[in-house]
Amino acid sequence: MVRRRMGWEIVYTGFILILLCFFIMLCTFSTMEEAKVTRFVQSFVNTLNIMQSGMKKEEGDVIIPPSTDMVDLESEMGRILQNLKTYSRDLGIENDITFESTDKGLLMRLSDHIIFDPGEAELTEAGNIFLKKVASLFSKTSHNVSVEGHTDNIPIQTKQFPSNWELSSHRAVNVLRFLSEDGNYASSRLSAVGYGEHQPISPNDTPEHRAINRRVEIIFSKP
Repeated sequence: MVRRRMGWEIVYTGFILILLCFFIMLCTFSTMEEAKVTRFVQSFVNTLNIMQSGMKKEEGDVIIPPSTDMVDLESEMGRILQNLKTYSRDLGIENDITFESTDKGLLMRLSDHIIFDPGEAELTEAGNIFLKKVASLFSKTSHNVSVEGHTDNIPIQTKQFPSNWELSSHRAVNVLRFLSEDGNYASSRLSAVGYGEHQPISPNDTPEHRAINRRVEIIFSKP
């Protein structure tokens, strides 16, 4: 009986200490951005999983991967992100554009059909309109811009594009050239690369999945 009581007291004391540590750290973060506090709370909840057998720590390098929810909305990048989301909604293309916070910076992923015709590398009129807004937003910052072109695994073999390497590279360069000319970017801040079909983010097993892989990614990062 005494042994059970001592075991219960140890578990209860440990739980109280964890709660105390939680509130101390929460108070420490009280002067920081709301986004960082949110990330801490979610990480804390996910890391400590309270079950019938007690508490356990889940293994893994990253509990919560970076996302745009963690971007400080009061920062320069946060305001730009909000503007881009609003503008994509106004154009009715919000379902074809996704944003992701990565180690490299803010990644904007565009479905190829909103800025290119199938099998072509020249920007469409709609693509020009959207990228003009992108250029105007980032021309006022010191961010570097990297453009990556991607295709699905269906081979292309035309006089202009012997393979998907050429198609994805031409698309990336044309987007970069537009941003450079319209946004007056310094060439030292720009880079472009074409990956062809070699970096898919979805299986190339259905038309819907292949459409996901046909994309242009623009990464904005601080110098």
